[in-house]
Amino acid sequence: MIVITAPTGNIGRHLLTRLLESAPAAGEELRVIVRDPARLPDAARERIEVVTGSHGDAEVVDRAFEDADAVFWLAPPDASLTPEDAYTGFTRPAARALAAHGVGHVVGVSALGRGTPLAGRAGLVTASLAMDDLLAGTGVAYRALANPSFFENLLEEAASIRDKGVFTDAVDADRKAPLVAVADIAAVAARLLLDRSWTGTGSVPVLGPQDLSPNDLARIMTEQLGRPVRYERQPLDELRANLVGYGLDEAFVQGIVDMKRAKDEGLDAGIARTLDTAGPTTFEHWCAQTLKPAVLS
Repeated sequence: MIVITAPTGNIGRHLLTRLLESAPAAGEELRVIVRDPARLPDAARERIEVVTGSHGDAEVVDRAFEDADAVFWLAPPDASLTPEDAYTGFTRPAARALAAHGVGHVVGVSALGRGTPLAGRAGLVTASLAMDDLLAGTGVAYRALANPSFFENLLEEAASIRDKGVFTDAVDADRKAPLVAVADIAAVAARLLLDRSWTGTGSVPVLGPQDLSPNDLARIMTEQLGRPVRYERQPLDELRANLVGYGLDEAFVQGIVDMKRAKDEGLDAGIARTLDTAGPTTFEHWCAQTLKPAVLS
């Protein structure tokens, strides 16, 4: 039995699709925790067990983890909470339930940066790494998917790219860093959940095929979209003021700002890319398949 949290999210929906294709042949049953079962694909609801509720709720995870062999864990970033509450606080009921039910393996969504000088002052990343420590301390075999920023973050900029030909971030325009498609993260998660021969605790970097700077992204988007796209760097003070203006928790906003600062200082640059860590989806392919329809719709 494999339990999937956040099955309708960016990563979870790709993971659910993959496991629906491959889990039956491996003799695995699937169970999901979801707030709104109506958001699941119709075909999926007929083939999986559904536990309705939040996976931050102790009663829900206690019910969902019963007889479970493996769990895919993703703490949804809740901007109404402090970073600590959004990650370790949200995860604490699940950690107790994992231990109580003797779940053997957990694959969690986390971030790059562990072991670097920046790890302790990287905002949301620091909170995510603390969540990993909490899960690893339950006695399960644990693998943290150590991810950089996602291609999919650019979908939030689709309107600006369409209307102004501009996307923004807070890092230097020439700062190269790994980037990854969420489908590639899901593929690694599926492999680990189905082949549970691994033991102990550790991180699995998922880096994407190449390092890219914002200027690289602008050039590729210009080529793929057939229209000029340029990058504008947003000062961190301006980013902070905008996010606070949207009503986000101020501590969470500071966590975002600290994460952005750490990424600009090289937080994601410490892992060498290998055949095992390089995801297959290129930014060019992702732009053509995902960003272009969103921008031109």
